[in-house]
Amino acid sequence: MATVTKKELIDRIAERTQAKRVLVKRITQAFLDEITTELCKNNRLEFRDFGVFETRTRASRIAQNPKTLERVDVPPKRTVKFKMGRLMRENLAAAAATQSAEAKQLNKKL
Repeated sequence: MATVTKKELIDRIAERTQAKRVLVKRITQAFLDEITTELCKNNRLEFRDFGVFETRTRASRIAQNPKTLERVDVPPKRTVKFKMGRLMRENLAAAAATQSAEAKQLNKKL
């Protein structure tokens, strides 16, 4: 599994759209900043067919340090939850099916 960086995404979008890289970088950063701002306001972000971002608050709890077995209070924590949309779910299922078929063919050859 490869890691794709923001820089690589910007380069791909600039190449695909024939837009200047600097402009694509500014737009991409503005988009990410807006997502962060809205999530900080506890707003839900919905991108049709892509997915939904929303914040959740984890309740405080008592955990245990595995080394010392000492009890530790863990404060409440805000996290971001992502639920994928229909198109993403379908595309991931299709990709998984393709990878599974390729793996079966490879196993037959061995």
